[in-house]
Amino acid sequence: MEVLAGQKHKHLEFTLVAVSELSSPSVPPPSTPVIARFSADSGVAELRFRQDSGFIDGFNVNLGTAQLFKLGPLKSLCISGSSDSNKEKSFARGVTVLFRNEEESRDFHSAFEQWQNEDVTQGMHLPNGAISDVKSKFDNKIEPSSAKMYFHYYGQLLHQQNMLQDYVRTGTYYAAVIENRADFTGRVVVDVGAGSGILSLFAAQVIKGKVEEVKLPEKADILISEPMGTLLVNERMLESYIIARDRFLVPKGKMFPSVGRIHMAPFSDEYLFVEIANKTLFWQQQNYYGVDLTALHGSAFQGYFSQPVVDAFDPRLLVSPPMSHVIDFNEAKEEDLYEIDIPLKFVASVGTRVHGLACWFDVLFNGSTVQRWLTTAPGAPTTHWYQIRCVLSQPIYVMTGQEITGQLHMVAHNAQSYTINLTLSAKMWGPGAEQGGIIQSSSCKLHLKEPYYRMSQPQPYTTAQDQQPLQLLQPQDIPIHTDDLEEPKLLQQPLENSGALLQ
Repeated sequence: MEVLAGQKHKHLEFTLVAVSELSSPSVPPPSTPVIARFSADSGVAELRFRQDSGFIDGFNVNLGTAQLFKLGPLKSLCISGSSDSNKEKSFARGVTVLFRNEEESRDFHSAFEQWQNEDVTQGMHLPNGAISDVKSKFDNKIEPSSAKMYFHYYGQLLHQQNMLQDYVRTGTYYAAVIENRADFTGRVVVDVGAGSGILSLFAAQVIKGKVEEVKLPEKADILISEPMGTLLVNERMLESYIIARDRFLVPKGKMFPSVGRIHMAPFSDEYLFVEIANKTLFWQQQNYYGVDLTALHGSAFQGYFSQPVVDAFDPRLLVSPPMSHVIDFNEAKEEDLYEIDIPLKFVASVGTRVHGLACWFDVLFNGSTVQRWLTTAPGAPTTHWYQIRCVLSQPIYVMTGQEITGQLHMVAHNAQSYTINLTLSAKMWGPGAEQGGIIQSSSCKLHLKEPYYRMSQPQPYTTAQDQQPLQLLQPQDIPIHTDDLEEPKLLQQPLENSGALLQ
């Protein structure tokens, strides 16, 4: 790879094995190498291919309209629009590119993305923070109104104060840096988003812009950020963190944090279930100022149960030890976060009624000197992330030792969040259990973007819950079959290994 810079323009060159048009028959690689050249000599970022003494005719690629796809470790496909001004004759064309090794393939893809987002207008670079009319990767996948709300929200000092005063969060970041001071000494550190609040520890230059668009004068030895949202993945900032890794981090560079884990366990909380169900009673009125609302009761019922509950709960409400889903930020691909599918399997520690799935997360700061975890687990000091619970509109009953299976399926959408599909099932237990079989199953669809923030609600968890506050509900309100099942008992003591949730 060669980089040249002149007084006005610059270019970047890669040596390739071969290039060929997609529509052309396969031909053996040429005897002389092909040079791929990125340049902006005309004020427009473009890619051209040169062999021997001249450029190959017809292979000019306008990076503003082109896309690059991997076909294999050493082979990629570049698709670009036609430059023909006659729309009736316009067409797309494809060029296959063959690389000498995987490292050069990765570098080429990184360069393609950087040049594609080059801020060039009539040959002049836009000033720091200016907006280019070329859409970035972020703009292409995120709805503009959602991005506007997001940046407006976090641009306000009151929200920054709320996060900075989360002493578990800010203190953990600070301690991770101080305890691993040797990792940072004499290194290039990039604080993505400056969200971690440690930027002031370094002699810093602030570069305004999206990580998908900005350019840095040199690669970073350490990448530090706070990309976590509710349930770890909400707000979809982990994707930007991974993009920053691919664009800015040197090979084998450090990431703070480097690993994230989503922890999950079924829970039983009669108070919460009744509270949500009682909200729908408004829609059972047959004469509300002369209007019969009952036709909307079913939709309202599903709507309230489609809201994940964000609060801090007592770990004694957990019905089984938790399981975890690990995301390694050093290895994960951006596309891995578009759709997350987690098979669930638990063994009930108590006989009770399961009302849904409780979730929380932790992240690892893997320093050379000290490894430090930041946890949002129930029972640990509360953070501004709290915990999150997905509540089933149809609870299921379990007995001690019974296996609970299911699936947590999360699909990203362009409002910077996820749609959650949850299924929990109770498997057969006792004699004949080896033959398997599901005896109860319940599913729900939730919108992570629209949670129910319950932090201000009273938490009557200092002693065991009684099961009395059901007088507002009638049997027809919640269709639960209780034949031949005894009244569930909630956990009286913390579960064995519940302390192991905290790292």
